[in-house]
Amino acid sequence: MQSTQEALDLARIQFAFTVSFHIIFPALSIGLASFIAVLEGAWLKTGKPVYKELCLFWSKVFAVAFGMGVVSGVVMSYEFGTNWGGFSSFAGPITGPLLTYEVMTAFFLEAGFLGIMLFGWNKVGRKAHFGATLMVAIGTLISTFWILASNSWMQTPQGFRIEGDHVVPVDWFAIIFNPSFPYRLTHMAIAAFIVAGLVVAATGAWHLLKGRRDPAIKKMFSMALWLLLVLTPVQAIVGDAHGINTREHQPAKIAAIEGLWDTEQGGTALNLFGIPDMEAETTKYAVSIPHLGSLILTHSWDGEIRGLKSFPKEDRPNSTVVFWSFRIMAGLGVLMIAMSAAAWMLRRRGRLYESRWFLRFTLAMGPTGFITLLAGWVTTEAGRQPWVVYGVMRTADAVSPVTAQQVGVSLLVFVIVYTLVFGTGIYYLLKLLKHGPALPGTTTRAPDMDDAGHTARRPLSAVTQSIEGA
Repeated sequence: MQSTQEALDLARIQFAFTVSFHIIFPALSIGLASFIAVLEGAWLKTGKPVYKELCLFWSKVFAVAFGMGVVSGVVMSYEFGTNWGGFSSFAGPITGPLLTYEVMTAFFLEAGFLGIMLFGWNKVGRKAHFGATLMVAIGTLISTFWILASNSWMQTPQGFRIEGDHVVPVDWFAIIFNPSFPYRLTHMAIAAFIVAGLVVAATGAWHLLKGRRDPAIKKMFSMALWLLLVLTPVQAIVGDAHGINTREHQPAKIAAIEGLWDTEQGGTALNLFGIPDMEAETTKYAVSIPHLGSLILTHSWDGEIRGLKSFPKEDRPNSTVVFWSFRIMAGLGVLMIAMSAAAWMLRRRGRLYESRWFLRFTLAMGPTGFITLLAGWVTTEAGRQPWVVYGVMRTADAVSPVTAQQVGVSLLVFVIVYTLVFGTGIYYLLKLLKHGPALPGTTTRAPDMDDAGHTARRPLSAVTQSIEGA
């Protein structure tokens, strides 16, 4: 029994490790694809070279992120078979088609037009090229749709029946548009745009701090901050709606997030900080605000929220984990809103590009989009435990009949390979961002399908800088 539990724990750690590496690249790709489409559209409309220069630069960053996203995503498909055979056998009739739809619609769309977007500048007309860029951007959003449909069904399953040892789809519309899907899709899509916006803003801040004041740097810095000014408060509103939906469909997750053990009558306090103790069934050193939990989660002064003690011990998520992962996500979100508001005030005073404290703050905020994204997914996935399909299949029943040694060895291999491969990729991305758009008076040549050593079949071929000279 102990060996089985160890294998389960290691399998969960392995999947968490690989999916954490994976999610940061698609999130950046989703946001950058739409940003590049906006840049190219602005170039077509105005004819200003600055937009094309930015389009070419960010296309290189997108190419690297897209390539690493594809490679890191392939591994997880194998893990479903090697480590999670029980889940694949049970839920495969639903999750299998949903992931297939993602490949046949989104990935084929992206792959079909990616070559034109990256290498077709000198081969097709301007409008045709812009159309290809739009198709890639739309493809990334369609991919988000299907992935979130599959994951949301695991969170709030409906539209199926169980026959023998597996589920059978009954209503595909209900399966796809399950209760949590609209909130989770919107939340993730906005998060991807915020991730990209923070990276673009931080890159602009870096070059502004280094003394560059050319139009390309100012333009991308300004555009990113306008985007963040709009989306960060919208994300807070969407997150609030998502929380209310979670309280309705996954009340144990909400109780764990809030570190709430007892169901409080007449209004629920909000624990701002504390240390949930799963064994003692209490949140130690709690700093609470009376009634604030009810106001946030029920939009009423005396709304009732169920405590963790009202759920069997075997059905409780780990409050210690999700309590803090949620607060990391929410706390950084507040900082993002503050940064966007500060940018707006500095813009009005004409100090947006000159305020060094703000530029340093924006640079420091660059990685927070990824941190917030990962903290949000930890909250979502750890909060669903001990279920892999909420209320239907336990995680312990989803694991393959593998030994702890087998999973441990493969986990060690993944750690080594991922550190080398994706560590190098991230290093190269940072070098590209440090290099920045072309300096005034120079022009970046668009990648061509006929360039020596390049081929449209490889996204990384769109990047011409060497890793040493970037």
